Amino acid sequence: MTMSFGLRDENRDLLNRVAEMIRDDVMPLEEEYQAEIGKGDRWQYTQRQSEILEGLKAKAKAAGLWNFWLTDSDKGFGLTTVEYAYFAEEMGKTPLGAEVFNCSAPDTGNMEVFERYGTEAMKETWLKPLLSGEIRSAYLMTEPDVASSDATNISMSCVRDGEEYVLNGEKWWSSGAGDPRCKVYIVMVKTAGEDRPKHQRQSMIVVAADTPGIEVLRPMEVYGHDDAPHGHMHIRFTDVRVPAENILLGEGRGFEIAQGRLGPGRIHHCMRAIGQAEAALEQMCKRSLQREAFGKKLAQLGANYDIIAECRMEIEMARLLCLKAAWYMDQGDARAAAPWISQIKVVAPRVALKVIDEAVQMFGAQGISQDTPLASAWTHVRTLRLADGPDAVHRRQVARAELRKHTQEKV
Repeated sequence: MTMSFGLRDENRDLLNRVAEMIRDDVMPLEEEYQAEIGKGDRWQYTQRQSEILEGLKAKAKAAGLWNFWLTDSDKGFGLTTVEYAYFAEEMGKTPLGAEVFNCSAPDTGNMEVFERYGTEAMKETWLKPLLSGEIRSAYLMTEPDVASSDATNISMSCVRDGEEYVLNGEKWWSSGAGDPRCKVYIVMVKTAGEDRPKHQRQSMIVVAADTPGIEVLRPMEVYGHDDAPHGHMHIRFTDVRVPAENILLGEGRGFEIAQGRLGPGRIHHCMRAIGQAEAALEQMCKRSLQREAFGKKLAQLGANYDIIAECRMEIEMARLLCLKAAWYMDQGDARAAAPWISQIKVVAPRVALKVIDEAVQMFGAQGISQDTPLASAWTHVRTLRLADGPDAVHRRQVARAELRKHTQEKV
């Protein structure tokens, strides 16, 4: 079967328009937006932040540059996953990029869940404003007291009581739950005991963020940063009562939904990470040609030629692997795509981290300061090596797929 990693002609101009808006409109406002964080309440958007963000979103929407993530859908542009990779890479070059075009995590995954598995009422209440970029959402899976990389450990209690479910337990690393615009959670819960097969014990349920009994305990910090006003929150549920119709697909279907949700989300992160690597390489090259030491441009010192060359080659290899994983996703066989998604989930953050770190080195002390976006980019990409499954879990999946080629036994 022939693999195609290209863009259809009608989408090339669309991509160029996105790249142009990111370069000309979004990036010039990035520094001013970041400088507003911490002025007053860190968990509220300042007037200027709102003006910047909502202004850019309105401009993107008016230009028809909106919801690209809706791959293979009549509601979006009908992009393939391969084609979307090029758009996500461009958006990954700036922290504001994904939201400006309504392509942010965790909203994209949550919108897919609502579209695929939600009731008509859920679509009207939650999906519609999410698609319009009017609200944000969060996905609550990870728990502080269990190894959540094995999702069969998820233990938040969810007990049926008449026409309601009652939730008790804690979640953490709930990305986006600190945002004042976050209005809804999709929550992984445990609805059955040991008498059920282990992959039929968990369910997913939709919970309005303002439901009584929900307590945000604290923002989790990433290398000392709280990522306000987005946030990765630690949340406690105490006797939280949710209508029974909010369960998605019925009890015991949580893993089925999770696999449909996490596959695209994992690869979207990787696509954006490649964009971050490209942005870092660009900054590195410009710095190496502008700065002098010992009577020479930095590019001419030490092994900097080799470093720049290695970064370029590794980005190209990572991009090709990402496109191959995307191509497998487009074939519609989730099982065949899974090992390729796991491969790029390990490789893309690893490559991006290396490139960003080399760029930091080229900038010297300035590279680790607030005067460049590199330090923030590094912490974000380092976190990605844990989000949606740590490296070790994905390497295990890759190895198991490889070993199955040589044995009929389960490995």
